[in-house]
Amino acid sequence: MRSPGLTRREAVAALAAGAYAANGIAQTPTGPRRLDVHHHMFSREAVNTFRANFDKGNPGPLRLDWTPARSLEAMDQAGVRTAMLSCNIPFGDNPVAARDNVLRVTREMNDYGARLTSDHRGRFGLLAALPLPDVDSSLREIAYALDTLKADGVGLLTSYGGRWLGDAVFQPVFDELNRRRAVVYAHPITAPCCHDLLPGTGSQVLEWNTDTSRAIWSMIDDGELAPPRVSTATRCPKVTFIWSHAGGTLLGLIQRFLGADSSAEGLARVPKPNSRLYHLRRFYYDTAVSANPIQMTALKSLVGASQIVFGSDFPFASPLDTIQRLQGSQLNADELRGVLGGNALRIFPRWK
Repeated sequence: MRSPGLTRREAVAALAAGAYAANGIAQTPTGPRRLDVHHHMFSREAVNTFRANFDKGNPGPLRLDWTPARSLEAMDQAGVRTAMLSCNIPFGDNPVAARDNVLRVTREMNDYGARLTSDHRGRFGLLAALPLPDVDSSLREIAYALDTLKADGVGLLTSYGGRWLGDAVFQPVFDELNRRRAVVYAHPITAPCCHDLLPGTGSQVLEWNTDTSRAIWSMIDDGELAPPRVSTATRCPKVTFIWSHAGGTLLGLIQRFLGADSSAEGLARVPKPNSRLYHLRRFYYDTAVSANPIQMTALKSLVGASQIVFGSDFPFASPLDTIQRLQGSQLNADELRGVLGGNALRIFPRWK
């Protein structure tokens, strides 16, 4: 599929974005380098798939009228120089049964994203999708995305058909990502267990944050309540993980996740290598729909401001609004600079 050309509306938007920059409303690409790690894209096939599989209990509108021009306008207004595009869409509760469609749409999305990074050099990076839970096909897509398309990493869902990312079935995929020192960005989904549990309440209100926490636990679970085992996070120390929405409900589960390490004394100590606290502090967490004093202060106290990266959740949320919220989130000037770009540049050094 060819990259869509600019409509009249998009052309006007692009001109407007230039006017914002010319008038000093946004930092231009010569200013501080701000990176957005949580920025959605939707190819035409992705839109069709999303509409077919989105949580039917969600009462809110689907904002899928995304275009590259809309992204660039929003980025320019907020002074964001580069956005890491990802297309994390559901394929239903039984993605195994939809295998052919998963393979086709995943490849189409990745090719589309690669064209956007080429057409808008310096403005877009790519976090490629994988056709999980198909492990063999995902291994082939890793090679294609990272070697041929030169993607910046992979963008995964927190669960696939009721299996979370730390499930043993996905071990070959994470072993390969570890071998490649890859970046893994994870976005939540509604698991088969949990559709419409509270009628009239969209899954983004509760379930998505909870699914993120399930995925994080599946990654760091070292069998404290069962025979000891090597967690995926321990087995894959070279993978850089980025979790959406400040880790979801992680902050409310810290004592349950960490036990004694959640005490003031435990948090003050340097964590033991490969402990659950050790991994939580090496992970990164984005600010999407979480840029408020409560979550940012708690997250900073748990992992340090150095592990927080800017994510806007565009087009579902505004980069400019997220930045304005961050400015009121009790981060000092140095911490804010790190969150808006410096921390992510450690993950994606080629964008410096």
